[in-house]
Amino acid sequence: MIQQTNIEINTTKVKIPNNDLEIDAYLAQPAHQGTFGAIIVFHEIFGVNSHIREVTELIAKQGYVAIAPALYQRIAPGFAADFSPEDIGFSPEAYRLGLQYYQQVKYQEIISDIQAAIAYLKTLPNVKDNAIGSIGFCFGGHVAYMAATLSDIQATASFYGAGITTSSFGEDTPTMNRTSEIKGTIYMFFGTRDTFVSQEESEQIEAELKKHQINHRIFRYDAGHGFFAGLFVDKYPFLKQHPSYNPEAAPDAWQHVLELFQNNLIMSA
Repeated sequence: MIQQTNIEINTTKVKIPNNDLEIDAYLAQPAHQGTFGAIIVFHEIFGVNSHIREVTELIAKQGYVAIAPALYQRIAPGFAADFSPEDIGFSPEAYRLGLQYYQQVKYQEIISDIQAAIAYLKTLPNVKDNAIGSIGFCFGGHVAYMAATLSDIQATASFYGAGITTSSFGEDTPTMNRTSEIKGTIYMFFGTRDTFVSQEESEQIEAELKKHQINHRIFRYDAGHGFFAGLFVDKYPFLKQHPSYNPEAAPDAWQHVLELFQNNLIMSA
């Protein structure tokens, strides 16, 4: 088991320039001097909310520079929906808005924003520019799969990415058809009881990764969609009643994420 660390970090809100667009982002990084691998955190349909900020901070506490860009910057600047104890999860309005914005996303714009985030990270003096990875959840899991096709991304953790086999945000060909372009290592995490990503879809993705000899690992858990959010049950006690919470899956998946980034962004840097 890889030992987690809890180093002191600094956090701030920043702007990522992308031509005439400024992308809001949440940046977390080690407080001490040094150079570190960097991780881009891709949010779910709910924006850069408290859960995504928690993930970003947790990654930074392991010794990485972590940044979470707002993927809805063009569509809904500032949108972020948080867990609601009253609704045991997210409110119906948050779901409605999140899905509405998700349906307006364009592949080329997202790829452009990812490239802008990479370029921004490379301007930071404490980032090793040859040790950049990404992690994403649901919508962000799909985006992470897209990001993996970029040569700068050395390691990818994609959690229950929805639509990878069937769509690509306005493009004619699904994102899975770009699998041969993946350059680094990718770990993928699925729940066998996920109603948004079927086991058949996860098997199609696995077959495609094998076909193109991509360095990968697939992890399946007896869990539903969004099971990783349970990792923060200490801060959100009501998640114990949330149908996605899985106390076995989330910590195990996190160990594999740590392994992925350590092996590909630290040892190889």
